[in-house]
Amino acid sequence: MADWRDIPQIEFLGNDLKTWAVALGIFLVTFTILPLVRRVISARRSRHTDHSTMHLSMDLAANLVAGTSPLFLLALAVWLASRDLAFPPKVDRWLTIAIVLVFWMQAARWAMAAVRFAVDARRQRSTGPDTLLRSSMEVILFAAGILIWGIAFLLALDNLGIEIKPLLAGLGIGGIALALAVQTVLGDLLASLSIALDKPFGLGDALTVDDVQGTVEHIGVKSTRLRSVNGEQIIMSNADILKSRVRNFGRLRERRSLFRLDVHYETPVPALAAVPAAVREIIEATPATRFDRCHLLSCGGPALQFEVVYFVTSPEFAVYANAQQSINLAILERFRALGVSFMGATPTLVRLHDARAGAADERTGGTAVPAPGA
Repeated sequence: MADWRDIPQIEFLGNDLKTWAVALGIFLVTFTILPLVRRVISARRSRHTDHSTMHLSMDLAANLVAGTSPLFLLALAVWLASRDLAFPPKVDRWLTIAIVLVFWMQAARWAMAAVRFAVDARRQRSTGPDTLLRSSMEVILFAAGILIWGIAFLLALDNLGIEIKPLLAGLGIGGIALALAVQTVLGDLLASLSIALDKPFGLGDALTVDDVQGTVEHIGVKSTRLRSVNGEQIIMSNADILKSRVRNFGRLRERRSLFRLDVHYETPVPALAAVPAAVREIIEATPATRFDRCHLLSCGGPALQFEVVYFVTSPEFAVYANAQQSINLAILERFRALGVSFMGATPTLVRLHDARAGAADERTGGTAVPAPGA
């Protein structure tokens, strides 16, 4: 009868029971402690939602720990437990492949979490809502994801003993062929990266692109979507936008207004001389405006022409419209008090045709009557 002290020496799958027991203990301890530590750190991080009390490096470490996959913790526990175990070559090979792939997948997840953390930290340091960074985040993460996951895949193959130099050469040749086949898509992708880095506009900006006007709703990898003033959505490729002349009214700080006043030649000279001061007084009395100039610049046309320039200190169009309306009404009232008369428009002749008197119109060539209000 075998002694009970010989039980640990019994072999199972090429390893004695003592070695299996030690490996099982290492696995249980590792797979119990690591998830517990991860849970505690995640709980502490969730209690500091503003991250104001945490150092930046500690916050990054907590972010990386919170992004650790349970599959990686399982693979780490299996690797630590299996270091003293002997497996058949085929089993050992598959176990190594699985652990290496899980490790580099987790490394890529950590790198992506670091990129997201950097973007979020940049947004928190900015004053006010950083719509430019928020609109370009998708493009930045997309480009970073392609680079990070590609490097992780190549490093995993290299760790598994696969020669990657021929693969890189093949990828280079295939990349050239693919680039020629999808050059339009790649052009839009590069344009989106240019928009993300240069930031010519952001979400919520009002743009005029050639003959298209709208507000930016979405900046994607391939296209940018505008909501037009009529309500429909306009989708434009990023490459087309960068090739066009873009007017960004979202960065407008103040509006410059220029208008002309056509005054009748029979207006007395003293009244004409009083016009600039009167216009200046009216504009300076209007809220959210800054007077620039008012001059009689033209005397050779059909009317004496005053040119007026002022600025509206608010970029909102409604503020500009209200200011212009108030200025126009005040000018009309002041000009009447000064005895300044505007030069009227030339009457327009409109031909009226009656279907019942078609023959008469053909004989007379139509009836010419002044337009309403002429």
